[in-house]
Amino acid sequence: MNPEPFLQLDRVIHEKGRLALMAALAATPELAFTELRDLLQMTDGNLTTHIRTLQEAGYVAVTKAYRDNRPLTTCSLTRNGRAAFTAHIALLAEIVAQTQRS
Repeated sequence: MNPEPFLQLDRVIHEKGRLALMAALAATPELAFTELRDLLQMTDGNLTTHIRTLQEAGYVAVTKAYRDNRPLTTCSLTRNGRAAFTAHIALLAEIVAQTQRS
């Protein structure tokens, strides 16, 4: 088995909570913080930490606005985030293919 794909995995994305967050955002243009929290069944603090990590990496954009006089925080993938997620999924597929050939 070639270990190279394992070494190329993006550690920022690969953590299970962030991988789930990236997958959710890849499936839709934008999600509200509360939608993400409920979908991923995370606490506010845990989700905030994962979003901050992905935002610092340049993978997620956070927008704060008001809707009906209430604060609304939304998240979306950046262009770099979408490219990084696509590359990460391709590496995972390569790893799976290697194990099926063995």
